[in-house]
Amino acid sequence: MELRTLRYFVAVAEELHFGRAAARLHMSQPPLSRAIKQLETDVGAVLFRRSPSGVALTQPGMVLLEEARVLLDQADRARVRVAAAAGAGTITVGILGDGTDPGARRLAAAYRERHPDVEVLVRDTDLTDPTCGLRAGLVDVALTRGPFDQTGLRVHELRADPVGAVLRAGDPLAERDQVKLADLAGREWFRFPEGTEPLWQSYWHGGEPRHGPVVRVVQECLHAVLWNGTVGIGPLGHEPPEGLAVVPLADMPPSPVVVAARDDTPLIRSFVQAARAAFRD
Repeated sequence: MELRTLRYFVAVAEELHFGRAAARLHMSQPPLSRAIKQLETDVGAVLFRRSPSGVALTQPGMVLLEEARVLLDQADRARVRVAAAAGAGTITVGILGDGTDPGARRLAAAYRERHPDVEVLVRDTDLTDPTCGLRAGLVDVALTRGPFDQTGLRVHELRADPVGAVLRAGDPLAERDQVKLADLAGREWFRFPEGTEPLWQSYWHGGEPRHGPVVRVVQECLHAVLWNGTVGIGPLGHEPPEGLAVVPLADMPPSPVVVAARDDTPLIRSFVQAARAAFRD
């Protein structure tokens, strides 16, 4: 069994969908299907139960998934150790927003434990680029939020956070259990500069053009609300600073927390695996 074929198998086993697995692997579906068929021939067992409703792992498939993850992890760790010994053990991580997220803290600890010899460079980024410099080649991997254009990127969702309206504590809407976008009509919003990624900008502007102060970082958003009574959208789950309130928005989909990359190196794969485990915990 080749490691590449095992990676194909793990992708299908995790996605339980050949189309999604092919997209994740940046390949077309027919060669992926052929590779899995050949793997089933090599191991002498049916690994997936295929039906019109989807794909499910068989018992042999579950056993192979457990073994494949161990083998792939060992192979990646070996490559990383060799790279570190050769002086190439560096990864640049772009982080958008709140670096105090418990999941991010767990991820940092887990990655240090996995790769104590790897130098991790962190690039904090503003709200104008949800890929944290990934497309520009400034970072190797990004811990960020969606939605944004994922073309050409490998994106793995870690968590989905509900969002709410960010308001001054004395705002009449701050007394409600929830609000709708229509309740914020006509208000000044904190907004992102022209040229910000369109899908990202549209989401955080509530799907409509807005007027109000232009902001680039989280603190500027909060100050716009605190000082001027501006409104906007922010994720729930964090205690707002004194003087502010975040009220759930009933008609907004959640914002996904994701890890994204362009390349597929052992250091990046290990980072993605650690991120999935850290945010799952």
